[in-house]
Amino acid sequence: MEQSVAIEIPQRLLRAARATPDDLRIELAVQLYEQRRLAIGHARELAGMSLWQFRQLLASRGIAPHYDVSDLDDDMQTWANLDSE
Repeated sequence: MEQSVAIEIPQRLLRAARATPDDLRIELAVQLYEQRRLAIGHARELAGMSLWQFRQLLASRGIAPHYDVSDLDDDMQTWANLDSE
């Protein structure tokens, strides 16, 4: 079984932020994704959301998907490999 890490946050700070622990997990996931510190799969897992839900959340906040030329090259190579099988 995979180990987890617990972060202690005083209840008064949660109340001050008008947030729940789940809200904080989502915010952390969004920030780490936006900073390119987590890939979308890991970020959505941290947020406890499906890929579709997480993509919708990112879109609602105006956060563009991380997909660049190297990602396109990788995808094109994958397609070429599949086509040659």
